Amino acid sequence: MEGLSVSHPIDPVPIHLKVALTLKEAAEYSNIGINKIDYMLRQPNCPFVLYVGTKKLVKRKEFEAFISKKLIL
Repeated sequence: MEGLSVSHPIDPVPIHLKVALTLKEAAEYSNIGINKIDYMLRQPNCPFVLYVGTKKLVKRKEFEAFISKKLIL
């Protein structure tokens, strides 16, 4: 039974529907630089950071709420 790895194209999930975003996706989504987002994620008690092993992801809804409450970042 060789050749079982049939690839089915998977439609990418739109960013606005994702639960967690990569730094790059969060930067594109918010128009905030990657370095600034990374800096915010490194702050103690950051409300929108999600660690998956050593990888940092951005919780989209919490990120949106955080940004909507801020006047200056």
